[in-house]
Amino acid sequence: MLQIYNTLTREKERFKPLRQEIVKLYFCGPTVYNYAHIGNLRAYISADLVIKTMKFLGYKVSVLMNITDIDDKTIRESQKAWENLKDFTEKFTKIFLEDIEKIWITKADKIVPISTLIDEMVYMTNILLKKWYAYIWEDGSVYYDISKFNDYGKLAHLDFKWMKKSVRIDNDEYEKEDASDFVLWKAWKKEDGENYWEKEFVVDKTITIKGRPGWHIECSACNLTHFWPEIDIHMWWVDLIFPHHQNEIAQSEAVTWKKFSKYWIHSWHLMVDGKKMSKSLGNFYTLRDIEKKYEWKVSNSDLYRSFRLSFINWKYKDNIDFSFKKLEQNFNSIERIDETIKKLYLARKSIVSEKDITIQKSGELKVKWVRRDFRDSMQVFVTDYIEKLEDDFDFVEALAIFYNFITFVNKELKNISLEEYNAILDMFKTFNEVLGIIDFTDNTNEIIPDDVQKKLEDRNQAKKDKDFALADKIRNEIDTLGYKIVDDKSGSRVERE
Repeated sequence: MLQIYNTLTREKERFKPLRQEIVKLYFCGPTVYNYAHIGNLRAYISADLVIKTMKFLGYKVSVLMNITDIDDKTIRESQKAWENLKDFTEKFTKIFLEDIEKIWITKADKIVPISTLIDEMVYMTNILLKKWYAYIWEDGSVYYDISKFNDYGKLAHLDFKWMKKSVRIDNDEYEKEDASDFVLWKAWKKEDGENYWEKEFVVDKTITIKGRPGWHIECSACNLTHFWPEIDIHMWWVDLIFPHHQNEIAQSEAVTWKKFSKYWIHSWHLMVDGKKMSKSLGNFYTLRDIEKKYEWKVSNSDLYRSFRLSFINWKYKDNIDFSFKKLEQNFNSIERIDETIKKLYLARKSIVSEKDITIQKSGELKVKWVRRDFRDSMQVFVTDYIEKLEDDFDFVEALAIFYNFITFVNKELKNISLEEYNAILDMFKTFNEVLGIIDFTDNTNEIIPDDVQKKLEDRNQAKKDKDFALADKIRNEIDTLGYKIVDDKSGSRVERE
């Protein structure tokens, strides 16, 4: 039974989809004016984990995401770059999609640039004008009248008695203290350059306004176009509760007179070494900064899986404290996971046949299938894992169960049957449906060059001779060739880094 903490009610609730056949889930996409920073990526990883969990639990989820390619920032930055808005935003959209693919985030089923929804935003604005929720001000812009919406402030839990309200505001982002009528359609200004549309709006008569959409109307139009009036879950990070998500509710529900989203899930902030991430503090990073710092790990998936792991071992409702020290600790965690998978593949080679016949000390033959205690342990792991995921997506506890499973596997590997091998491999794949941090590539059949294999033999002989200085020297030589020595209970072997 899935439980979700709903920002709207401030309570943990049992999840009940609007319709059994499909769960409609929406999250705000990027504003594509620059590279996504790691705080942005934390929110996308949180959304990805929630979506993967729901699919793992058996829900059929349809995922929708917008791309903000028209707003104050995209226009300003495209002009600075001397590029037209379309080319500029398409470039950064492509970069963003490449970034999320690197960190194993599954793309939304529908990704919609809001520049393709101009007519839909105009349509909604005209309905709001017709219903008197909106008005045209003397500056030529169309504003939403928040006093007309009785539940305005419910999501953000605003108490208007103690607030100074501005009259109206056309900025995309502002603080709770500036709660005010917000812009739906922004009349053209000189700084907008060639970025405008001429559209008709109707009050007492039809007038044409040269301008562009406001920020908040885009998500409402995106959902109404692709999901119709109601959705199950709306996600994103906590700073968008006000004004953006609050304004989405006001717009959407005034147009449709239906509850916009049943559940709201918000992830919290990313800190860096205990401080708010900012350029002025010198702790502002993008994925490219991480790649540059650890460029020797970019050639394989280790860096990206370690980066993803950095954001799994936290509750989505908590602030995450990112540091390079913690990221490097996750390098070791990923290496431990990879090593266990390799040991599993190597154990498979020692299994004789599907009947797994082993010779006992007594000389008798015994057919091993799946041991009862093994079966019971596997059942406990999967049951506990599901239980933690169902408890408001408790990835911290779910990850702890995964690590306990790794310990269990390493103890069992010497004596497993083929059926048990298959069960272990399937269990790893089960964990990975949500976590997305395991690389199942089988490198155990890779041919090691003769010169590298000879160095391993020389190193092992040096250890037998207790010439540890020579053994370390040879190990370093092997490392520089792109290989590593693995010592375990089965002996020593060389693997590619």
